[in-house]
Amino acid sequence: MNTSLIFLNGLALSAGLIIAIGAQNAFLLNRALRDQHQYAIALFCSLTDATLICLGIFGMGALVQAQPDLLLWISCAGSVFLFIYGALAFKSAVSGHTINIEDSSSEYSLTKAITVAASVSLLNPHCYLDTMVLVGGISSQYVGSEKLWFGLGAVSASFIWFFSLAWGAKWLMPLFKNPSAWRVLDGLIGIMMWGIAAGLIVHISTM
Repeated sequence: MNTSLIFLNGLALSAGLIIAIGAQNAFLLNRALRDQHQYAIALFCSLTDATLICLGIFGMGALVQAQPDLLLWISCAGSVFLFIYGALAFKSAVSGHTINIEDSSSEYSLTKAITVAASVSLLNPHCYLDTMVLVGGISSQYVGSEKLWFGLGAVSASFIWFFSLAWGAKWLMPLFKNPSAWRVLDGLIGIMMWGIAAGLIVHISTM
C-alpha cells in the first residue's frame, strides 16, 4: 500500500478521535484564551498522545484489554477528578469574569498547568482506549514500515490539532471579553465534565 495513503489513514483516524470536545481540549482552550502556558500544555498533550499511540502500536493495547482491573481503577480515579473539575467550572460560571490577562486571580503557574493537563489526560480512560486500544488495534493490519507510517500519521494529528487550538484561540479573544461568553464556556465545560464522569460511573457499574 502507498505510504502516503497509510500516513493519511493514521492522520484521519487520530484526528477523528481527538478533535471532538474533550477534557484535554477544554482545558487547553481555557488556558489559551487567558494566554497562559498554552503552548507548553499543547506540547504536553501532544507528547502524551504520541507516547500512548506508540505503546498501542507496539503491543501495549493488548495488555490493557487483558487487564480489566487496570481500566477499573483508571475509571474510578477519572470520574472523581472530572466531578471535581466540573464543580470548579460551575463555580466559575456562577461567579462570572471577563478575560483579563493581567488579572492574577485566574493565573496558573506552569507546574500547575502541566499537572492539571496530566490529570485530564491520564485519568481519562478514553485516552487509553482511543490511543492504545483502538489506534493500536487498527495498526495491526500493517506490517514493517507500513506500521511506522501509520503511527507517524496518528502522532502528527495530535501535534497539528493541539498547537492549532493553542494558536487559534487568540482569534476568539474579543468574544471572551464579554462575561456572558465566559459563563457559557464554563457552564458547558462543567456539564461536559459531569457528563463524562457520569458515563464513567455507569461504565464502572457494568464492569
